[in-house]
Parts: sequence; C-alpha cells; structure tokens
Amino acid sequence: MVSLLIAVIITAILFDYINGFHDAANAVATVVSTGVLPIRTAVIIAGAFNFIGAITGTAVAKTIATGFADPAIVGQTVVLAALIGASIWNLLTWWYGIPSSSSHALIGGLAGAVTSHAGWSAFRWSALMHKVVVPLVVSPTLGFIGAFFVMIGLVWLVRRMRPTVVHKASRRLQLISACAMAFSHGSNDAQKSMGIIALALTSFVAAGHTGIPETMLPHRTGEIPVWVVTACALAIALGTMAGGKKIIKTMGSKILRINPLQGFAAETAGTLTILGASKFGVPVSTTHCINACIMGVGASKRISAVRWGVAGNILTAWVLTLPLSGAIAYMLMKVLDVMFAGT
Repeated sequence: MVSLLIAVIITAILFDYINGFHDAANAVATVVSTGVLPIRTAVIIAGAFNFIGAITGTAVAKTIATGFADPAIVGQTVVLAALIGASIWNLLTWWYGIPSSSSHALIGGLAGAVTSHAGWSAFRWSALMHKVVVPLVVSPTLGFIGAFFVMIGLVWLVRRMRPTVVHKASRRLQLISACAMAFSHGSNDAQKSMGIIALALTSFVAAGHTGIPETMLPHRTGEIPVWVVTACALAIALGTMAGGKKIIKTMGSKILRINPLQGFAAETAGTLTILGASKFGVPVSTTHCINACIMGVGASKRISAVRWGVAGNILTAWVLTLPLSGAIAYMLMKVLDVMFAGT
C-alpha cells in the first residue's frame, strides 16, 4: 500500500504541474498580449510569484482534504482516479486552447471517483453546492462587476491625461498587477493538490496502515505538512514557467483586444476576488475569475467589444468541466476497482 500511496503523491504533484502550465495564462495572458513582457519572461516571473503565493496559507487545502468526503472511506485508488480524471480533462482543454478550471476538474474527478467506489451518499453533495457550485457563479460575477467598475474609475481618473502618459504608466502598473495575479493564483490553485495529498495521507492512516513518520502526516488540527506545501508550490511554479501558449492566446486576444490599462483593471479585480476566496478557504476557479474580469473591462467600453462567441465557448467548458471530469474519474475508478480487487 505504501507504493500505491507514493504513486498517488507523484500523480498529485504531476497534476499540480499540469495545473501550472494549463493556468499560466491566468497571470500572464494580458501582460503578454499588451506587449508589456515577452512570454518567456512573463511565465518565469509568474512562476516565482505562484510559488510565493502557494506557501502563504493552507485554508483551501484543508477544505479539499476534509470537506468533500470522509478520509476513512476514500482509498488510494479513489484519489488516484480523481487525479487522473482531472489531468485528462486539463490536457484535453489545454490541447484545444480552452481556459477551463483545473479546480473544478479536480473536485469533479473526486466526486466521480468517490461515487463510483462507495456510492452516491459517500460524497458530500451539500459541500459541493456551497463550496463549489455557488462560488462557481458568485466569483466570476464579482470579478466581472469589479473589473467593470475599476475600469470605469480608471478611465475617469485619466480622462485629462495625454494618451502617451496613460499608456506608459499603465504598462508599469500592469507589471505589478500581473505579479499580484500570479501570487493569488498560487494562493488558491496550488492548495488543491496539497489538500488531495493530505486526503491520501489521512486515508492511508485511517485504513490502519503504518510506516510513515508522524512528522510527514497531516496534523490532527488539519495542518498540511511542510513537505507537501513545498512540493506542490514548486510543482505549480515549474508548470507555470513551462507556459500554456494556446490558452494565453485565447485569453489575451480572442475574448477582447486588450490594452495595458484594461489589463491592469482586469488583473486587479481578479486578484482581489481570488485572494478573498483563499482567505476563507473557498476553492474558486482562478481561470473563471480572470476571464470574467477581462469580459468586465471589455463591457465597460461597449458590449460589442467582447467577442461573445468565444466567451460562450468558454462558458460551455465551465459548465461541462465538473460533470465530464467526474464521468472520466467514475469510469477510471471502475477499472481500478477491478485491478486492485482483493488488495
């Protein structure tokens, strides 16, 4: 069983890496599309701030580790199926350049795997509603509204300045907002893998297995071990540095042709929304938030400025992520149950 646990931990870290390059666009799409930074520099800086953000707290990790299923009924194969299902969905959406949610892919995968293995009642559907489905609607809405009004306020502030002065100042401000966005991304997204590893470790102990030093296990208060935090922070940082060019192109130019002032407004609103969620341990989608913020700054200019056809395709992916990642994990769990029957 130790070898299976190790496989789960490695898979979780790989998922975190995939999450990083899949979601690199969240922090750098606007700063790259406006020409403030070249893509190579942007993803390196974003990766560094992702790491810093990831080590600043574990509230979201605790939600993932204990909020959706009882560790006593979640075996290693369940966690493995959830991770593989989420990774498959992430890779599919990355391949087609669709900015979907890694967070919801993981939670959907966990729901599918738990349901397949232990039945419908084993998963805490009320927690899914309150901690995932409601924030799925609320966080992008807040981001859209926040970006809309931040943009209007900025336009009012700079209305008497020369365009060249505004453009130059906006480019500098966007450097700051992009770093803040990367920090907030790390503070929320990296913690999902931390929570999954903590869930696997707790499940391992709950099943009566031994052989792992006490210092490497989650504390009884729910604190995540330092080695888990560090490993996941490093994985998402390296993944971000690998970049996700296809999604960067979609977010940076296909939704809206964005300028530096709009980029600053979108990233500022997105950062505040995500950091607020991280503070309260809510696993929101950073992808949903920043996309909604980009739409918000576009709508503040005129409704037609946003390419709503592209936005509609993205919204479709948002809706499908939970059920489809869950379905993939459900089927994988059936296969794993057969493979590991009697172990």
